[in-house]
Formats: sequence, structure tokens, C-alpha cells
Amino acid sequence: MSTPLDSSKTLPGVDLIQRGISDLSSGRETAEALLVSIGASRLRSVGIELSSPIESPEHRLYLLLAREKGDGAHSPYNALIRRLVSFERAAQCAS
Repeated sequence: MSTPLDSSKTLPGVDLIQRGISDLSSGRETAEALLVSIGASRLRSVGIELSSPIESPEHRLYLLLAREKGDGAHSPYNALIRRLVSFERAAQCAS
């Protein structure tokens, strides 16, 4: 069965999704791994299987960004969520 990742070079945010899947599979808690954990159910609905998503990913992503960006974490958090949603919508249309 093909997935949106098989022919996804043109889907918005595919770089983040691919890194997130790789990091999640390797057990790394990165911004990208947390992002795919946030979108796990929608990603699965378009045929993208994930290893165990990280629990409470929204909160953990914000905390990770706050450690890196301080009080400026809100904007990067929202930007990452927008990229995830763009990928999910494009993948849904492509499937």
C-alpha cells in the first residue's frame, strides 16, 4: 500500500514529517517527533504508520520550544502546528 510519503516530495511540511517519523522511531524527543505525535491519528488515517507516539505531545512541544526560545515560543509553536495541518490536509487530498 502506498502512503503520502511515497510520493510526497511536493507536500507542504513533508521534511518535518519525515524527520519526525525517523526521530520517533529512534526514540528521540525532538520538535519533529512531538509534531508527528500530535498528528498521529490524522497521519494514520492517510496511511502513515507511526511507532508509539509520545504522550502529551502538545505540552511537551511547547516546553521544548520555551527552553529554546523563552517567551518567544508561542509563534514557533503555532508555525509548526500550521505546517502539520497543511501536510495533513494535502495528504488527505492526495490519498
